[in-house]
Amino acid sequence: MMPMNPKQLKKLMKQLDMRQLEGVKEVIIRMEDKEIIIREPVVTVIKAMGEKMYQIAGGHEEERVIIKISEEDIKLVMEQTGVDYETAKKALEESGGDLAEAILKLTEN
Repeated sequence: MMPMNPKQLKKLMKQLDMRQLEGVKEVIIRMEDKEIIIREPVVTVIKAMGEKMYQIAGGHEEERVIIKISEEDIKLVMEQTGVDYETAKKALEESGGDLAEAILKLTEN
């Protein structure tokens, strides 16, 4: 494909009702078991046939696994360690959902 000059590109973008979003810091794509975080992307919005499409390019990609923590696990850690809800939840998140590790971490002192 031959490169377009800036004037042609601008005309095409207008015809397709394309525009670039300014100031985008990150885009997060959430799936059931993980997140994909794209930092400093170039995001283009394209309107066609009554639909909006978002094109994401560039940036620095990072994947994060989502750990599901049940309320029962949080309550158990709270009961075993005497900490509040947020502290118990944070300990479970940091331990990857491992109850024993979270309890040990909170009782070490």
